[in-house]
Amino acid sequence: MFIIAVVLANLVWAIPLLMAESLLGSRSRRGTIGAFREFMGRKFAWMGGFMAVVTVGILFYYTVICGWSIRYFVYAVSGKFSSGVGKTQTQNLWDNFVGNPAQTITFHVIAACLVGFVVLRGLKGGLEKVLNVTVPMLFAVLVLLAIRAMTLSGAGDGLRYLFVPDWSRMLDGEMWLGAFVQMAFSTGAGWGLYLTYSVYMRKKEDFALNSGIVVAGNHLASLLAGIAVICTVFAVQSPHFAEEAVSAGDQGLMFVYLAALFGQIPGGTWFFGPLFFLVLVLAGLSSLIAMMELAVRNVIDLGLNRKKAVVAIVLVTLAGGIPSALDLDVLSNQDNVWGVGLLISGLFAAIAMMRFGLERARQTLDLASDFRVGAWWKALIALFPLMFAVVFGWFMYLSVTDPSQTWYDPFQTFSIGTMVLQWTALFVVMLLLNNLFSRRLSRAAHTAHGDAPADGGGTAVPTHQGEEG
Repeated sequence: MFIIAVVLANLVWAIPLLMAESLLGSRSRRGTIGAFREFMGRKFAWMGGFMAVVTVGILFYYTVICGWSIRYFVYAVSGKFSSGVGKTQTQNLWDNFVGNPAQTITFHVIAACLVGFVVLRGLKGGLEKVLNVTVPMLFAVLVLLAIRAMTLSGAGDGLRYLFVPDWSRMLDGEMWLGAFVQMAFSTGAGWGLYLTYSVYMRKKEDFALNSGIVVAGNHLASLLAGIAVICTVFAVQSPHFAEEAVSAGDQGLMFVYLAALFGQIPGGTWFFGPLFFLVLVLAGLSSLIAMMELAVRNVIDLGLNRKKAVVAIVLVTLAGGIPSALDLDVLSNQDNVWGVGLLISGLFAAIAMMRFGLERARQTLDLASDFRVGAWWKALIALFPLMFAVVFGWFMYLSVTDPSQTWYDPFQTFSIGTMVLQWTALFVVMLLLNNLFSRRLSRAAHTAHGDAPADGGGTAVPTHQGEEG
């Protein structure tokens, strides 16, 4: 049922939203704050600030997770996942690692500094080269791991768990909210990442086709990863405990169970294990690079040069990620708060399209697309407020009426109270900073003449000329 919900969320939310983000970035030639100021007016720059901070909130803890991948790559090349190593050993390895603050913080710092180095070189010199290597490698490794996992004893139970719909969950609001959040995470919809990429693209880029490719590619990768992990979990656990482990969504699921799989694969110890974690590191770094570029792009728009902007964002990331590096409950809380926050960011992008004019936006996208952008796009964007209200409102209703939940407690990891408290604090801060954002954007627009791409043809890429501010 969850896969069906994710597919539906991709169709009705992710694809139209990515197209909207592409228009915001390509037309404004600014990051999220500047784009919302241009499309919504001076009083609404705070919306772009909200979107940026939500993504930076994810950047903080995602850097920690990427640090885990780096550590496990080191484990793999040192032979930790040799033949005979099973789930018990990999579970102990995981527990010892995440229980050691010195290690988790160290690898968090390594990940943040690596990302900062690439972002300092700009999109063309950094991210493009990383993606050209990581994406094909990631798909190749995922295909091999998925095939091997499906041949394990008990894998059939995992495939049934993954693909046979449980229609009793059709009215489960938490499941639908989780599906929309998973959609946002896997596609990047609502992050502002595609908006930021579009700043550097040609104005007549085929954003409709690109949005479809992004959604399809990410969904396929998620599906392959799900097959590899879930089949392995069901192969090494009884069906009852396997379902509990998968349903819990433990952050260490991949590091515990896939690590145990490598000892059962010919060449897993010396080839597939190191290769998988290397690709996982590179894929994680590429996501982090995009997030950090979003933050840096906004800081540049506000008048700072790229070098200073990168240093500032790296330092903020180092500090902001430490709580998640120290405590998995904090990481889970931030994952929940800002993951759902992506839906609010997506709602803001839809509102910007409405303010701009849905028909005008559709025509602009259609002119640059090989595939016709029809009235379906306008209809879906117009339905964003209703979709958000239904999905989140449904989840809130079920939580509030569940006597076993203290939904109002802001100090619980997964409560509505903690989400609302942190979102409200962010709303207030962004509203207070709105006039400052607008003034800085106006001042920077008068003086900048290098880093902002020109409106003309060709693929604009960030340069370092004119960023000394």
